[in-house]
Formats: sequence, structure tokens, C-alpha cells
Amino acid sequence: MLRHRRFVAASLLTFASTVTFAHDPAGKDPLEEILVTARSIEETLPVELARYGHDVEYISADRVRAAGYVDVSTALQFEVPGLFVSPGSGPFDYVDVSLQGSRPGDVLWLVDGVRINNRIFNDTSPDTLPANMVERIEVLKGGESLFYGTQGVAGAINIVTRSFSDEPGGNVAVNYDGNDGYQVSGFTRGAIGRHKFVIYSSKNEGDGYRQFAHYEPSATDRDRSYDVTNVGLKYGLDFNDSLRLDMLYHHTDATLDNNSAAGTKRSYNDRDEDIVSAKLAHDASELVQLLIKAYLHDWDTTYANIQNDAATGEEVVVYAPGTYWGFHDYGGSALVKIRPGGWVDYHVGYDYQNYKARDDVFPIAGETETVHAFFGEVRTAENAFEKVAAAAGVRYNRGSGGKNATVWNVSSRYAFNDALYVEGVAATAFLLPSAEQLYYIGIDDYAGNPDLQPEESKNLNVSIGGNVPLSAGAIAWQLTGFARDVDNLIDVGDPTDEFPNGRYRNLPGEVQVRGAEASVAAPLGGSFRTSLSYTYSRSRAEGSDLQIARLPESYAKGSLQFTPAQLPLDASATLNWVGNVYQSVGGFGRQNYGNYFTLNLAARYFVDAARRHRIGVNLQNVFDEAYATRLSSARRDDGSGSFIAERLGVPRTYGVSYTYEF
Repeated sequence: MLRHRRFVAASLLTFASTVTFAHDPAGKDPLEEILVTARSIEETLPVELARYGHDVEYISADRVRAAGYVDVSTALQFEVPGLFVSPGSGPFDYVDVSLQGSRPGDVLWLVDGVRINNRIFNDTSPDTLPANMVERIEVLKGGESLFYGTQGVAGAINIVTRSFSDEPGGNVAVNYDGNDGYQVSGFTRGAIGRHKFVIYSSKNEGDGYRQFAHYEPSATDRDRSYDVTNVGLKYGLDFNDSLRLDMLYHHTDATLDNNSAAGTKRSYNDRDEDIVSAKLAHDASELVQLLIKAYLHDWDTTYANIQNDAATGEEVVVYAPGTYWGFHDYGGSALVKIRPGGWVDYHVGYDYQNYKARDDVFPIAGETETVHAFFGEVRTAENAFEKVAAAAGVRYNRGSGGKNATVWNVSSRYAFNDALYVEGVAATAFLLPSAEQLYYIGIDDYAGNPDLQPEESKNLNVSIGGNVPLSAGAIAWQLTGFARDVDNLIDVGDPTDEFPNGRYRNLPGEVQVRGAEASVAAPLGGSFRTSLSYTYSRSRAEGSDLQIARLPESYAKGSLQFTPAQLPLDASATLNWVGNVYQSVGGFGRQNYGNYFTLNLAARYFVDAARRHRIGVNLQNVFDEAYATRLSSARRDDGSGSFIAERLGVPRTYGVSYTYEF
């Protein structure tokens, strides 16, 4: 029985990693909604993992809209404890991500269970995913390679799109912000007999804001603009009560600026992206459930980079429009859940992945990689023991070229009573080499190495937490300690006669992460609720006393929400503080660009009693804090040397919106 609900969801939610609880003004329990609307064992997997000691956080659709978030990245930046997100230059830009002290590439991203990581560079963030497509966001912390595979080293983030519903409904919304950005979005869903459908779409366009703290005269394109269109279609068919088919098609067209602080006349990526999946779920009996899934993630991007000559002002075409980079990732999986009715249950599964990448900008030839994986888990049955739940599993991965990895996962949760519990996960995980690391063919540069082996890691997360009952609700608290060692590191090795600029290889060192996370959520009386979290991580390469670049040592988040039942409005404030962050900049050495905080305010007014019409306002970065999100070096036009180019975060920006629910 889940006495401690696990959600940083519907309305400011808790920041506790695994206890979490949500206050929903409508009186709905997010956990119950997931269990009711889920159509396969894949959809309920995060809820089940939480029962056995995994850290799981949720952000609900209503929370995303209430705070006025335009894209997925911003929602994650302010809402999830233990997750550091540093946006590039506002909405729909690349971000730096660290989950409990991890490197950015150690986090697996998914959309409805389909991996979206760009393994050209072992990177990718949800830079083109809009807020209106979100039903909820699931964040799993710790080693999650058992079920999810490569890149689940520090955890996994799953963006769940709008769910099916037997009742017709939807909304249309318009939004405008002070950076000349606008959004028009909508979705509808319903059912006709056994046929279910969801359709969503959005158009986001903006001129952006001043991207760098300083520009040279040769940089004539200075505001980072974006133009993003998303369309999604989901179809479900209930053949009968035990056999269901779900299909997803998600398409993105986007033009995203890629400017610099000197020289840029026009630099952009044109993206054409498709995510397709088909899932067949069969409840063979009360004892056996089966899921078969096929997926395709097709990412095609053309790049252009046109510069201004600093001396003459003439146009210089570095990369002509149409220069290609992209990848195709497709595969399938089968998962069986067996509940024989005794003391234990079982999960058994198989994964297949085929990945092909080509990059004409950063020369990588079109090479194909395949991975086969077999995995299984045994766990105590749901009601076998009153206070304790435990699970253990193993996964074997066999990749092309002999890139093999075996990982395991052990987890448990013990509830002393309704007010106190302990839980933990010990796991290993793996990270397959990127296409760059395997196949980079640059001239007069370091080289790729097709013989690389996967990185492997050991992970430990241990938590203690509970609920303190109050007349106005309960205080939820949690303390988490985490540790991670990453072995078989992949990096450029020393120069040799054959590779004078070095070649990627598996180095003998390791990355060591040690840290802690503390969180509390509490009612303040009346209609107020607050949440606070603090995370500290010591992330070091072996033999170094320096924090890994672009990862903060400390960061904190706080929220205050006002949800009066008697008034047709709600409001919230969210605070994000980031401590020291370092990055090495060519010619300038190691630089600190951290130590900043941002405050956002948001409010909604419901025009009618049925709350179908609502007007929203929000203010980002209330105090107009000027802070850098990343550093680079750029050449001065007069040839006198270089300067540090600070990429700026969002300045103070207002937003207004109108939404009609039907």
C-alpha cells in the first residue's frame, strides 16, 4: 500500500525525492490518475519502481500550465529537486543538465518511453518540446539501465504526452511574452466506441533576446530567434478488455538560431524530426501481462553558418544552407510481467536498437550500430509483506563490434509506520560510445575509435524520510545520500605517431560523485504551501580536486503556492539558486560563472464558475538578474585577441495567456 505518495506534481508539489506528495486543488490524486489511465505495464513502471525504493518525481500538466512554462526544459529547471538545468538562451535552446551531480550525457531522455537522446554526441535535451503536449513528466533518479538501457547512468526523464480519455475534451491557448514571443496551441481527445484518439499541436515563435553580454560589430544577428511547430497524433484501439493497441506520431519542424558573439550574419539549424511508436498490450490473465513495442526516432537537420568578415564586412559562407547532420534510431522491445500469486513477481524483457548517424558539419560518416539486450527482475509481490518491498534484476547488452555490458540493480523500501521510511537503490549502469567517439574522421584533429567499450558505473542512492501530520495537512521531508563511480572513461588519449592529435580511448581513470539532497514540503496554513530543496554534489575526475566543468557544487529550489478554494484564482512563486559553476575557456583558463538566483511569479484568474476560461500572467527573472549559462571565447574584430563570451540567461520577461477548456 502506498502511504507516501510520490509526486512533485499538480500544484507545487513536494520536493521530496521518493516520498513526495501533491496537493491538487481539484482533489484528484496524480498517482490514482496514472493507475487509472495507464494502458500498459510500461506506463505504470515508474509507479512500480517507486514502490521498491527508486527515487521518482512527477510534474503534472496543470503545474506546467499554472507556472506559465512554455517548454519542457524550463519546467524541469524550476520544479524538480536534485536536477540542475541551465538553459542556453531562453526557450527552445540546448541546456546543460545534471541529475544528482551527473555529467550531461549521463541522463536518458524519453518521450512516451521512446529514447530521444542524440547519440552523435551522447547528448540531447527536450529543446523543441512544448509545454502543451505534456500530460506529466517523470524523473527517475539513480542508475536506471536495467529497464531503460544506455545513458540511464544517473537517471531517466520521460515526457509523457497527452493521455487518452473516454470523455471528450481539450483546450486552445494563446500566449505572448515580452521578448516578442508567442504561442498558439491546442489539443483534443476523446473516444468513439473502442477507438480512442488524442490530437495536439503548437506553434511557438519568438525574436528572442540579446544572447551574449558583449558583441563585436561583426556579429549582426544578435537575438536568438526560434520558430518551432509540433504536431502529435495518438490512436488507441481496445480490441477487448485485455488487448490494446496504442500508436503515437509526433512531428517537429523547427528553425533555431545558433549565433555567436562575433562574426555571425546568419547561423541556424533547420530540424525535421519524427517520433513514431506502436505498442500492443495484452493482459493474458490476472497472472501475466505482455507489452510489445516498436519505435522510430528520425532526426534530420540541415545547418547553415554565414559569417561577416571582420575586416571587409563581406559575407563568408562557412557552411552552406542544407549542410546535413542527423540520425535514425529504431528498434523494438518485449516485456512480460508475471504474477504467479506467491511471494514474488517477475519481469522479463528483450530490447533491440539500431542506430545510424551522419554529420557533415562535424565529420562523421554514416555508420550503423546495433544492440541486443536481455533483462529480468524478481521482486516481492505487491502485498506479500506489510512493511518491506524489495527487487533485484540483471541486464545483458550485446552491441555490434563486441561492445558488451552486463548491469544489475537491487532496491528496497521499508516503512516503519505511516510517518517514517527508509529506501535505497544499488545499481550498475552503462553508457555506449557516441558516434563522434566511434567514427569522427576530422582532418588534423583527434580521431574516433570503433573499438571503444562502454563506460560502466556503480551507483548508490539511500534515503530516509517521512510525513509529519498537521491539522492543515502534512510536512513531507526526505534526506538522500548518493554516490556514483564511472569507470572505463572515454576521452581523447595522448598523441601517438599514428594519431598525432590523439584518439578516443578508454582511459584508466574514473569519475567519482558524492553528494546529498534534502527536501521538505509543508502547508503554511490557509491556502498556502511551500516546498524547499537543496542539493550538494562533489563531482571529480580521478586525481583531480576540481569540480567537473559546467556542474554546480550546490543548488537550491523553493516554491510558494497560493490556491484558495473560495476564490477563482491561484498564484505561485518559484526560486532557483545556483552556486559555483566552472568552465575552462580557451586562452583564459578555468572561469567561474555561477552564483546567481532567479525568481519567477505566476498567477491565473478563472473567468467563469466552470473554470473553462482562464487568464494567466507570469514574470520571469523578477529582479532581472544577469547571469551566464555557458562560456566560450571569441575573436575581437580588430585582431587584438580574444574575449570571454558569456551566454546569457532569460532577462526579466513578462507573459500573458488565455486558455479555453472544453
